Amino acid sequence: MNQYVIQRDLPGAGNLSAEQLADISTRSVEVLQEMSGIEWVHSYVTTDRIYCVYFAEDEALVLEHARRGGFPCTQVALVSSIISPATARQVA
Repeated sequence: MNQYVIQRDLPGAGNLSAEQLADISTRSVEVLQEMSGIEWVHSYVTTDRIYCVYFAEDEALVLEHARRGGFPCTQVALVSSIISPATARQVA
């Protein structure tokens, strides 16, 4: 499966309560249980956006998940590489 980063523009996202975030998460999981070929890894909540990391067979599944869940889906980016401090040590 491919890895994707999804940008969801959601004004005020950083002010959502724990209960509101739990409700969003629950809805996402419910939709995912009805689908195959897609897996939610985790999400980062910022001031006005949520960035989600997913594994999926293709971008169409990411878009379908957003449609079914009623989630904004501003941008979908295919991850081509993952780097970290360990990447720098591999070259040395």
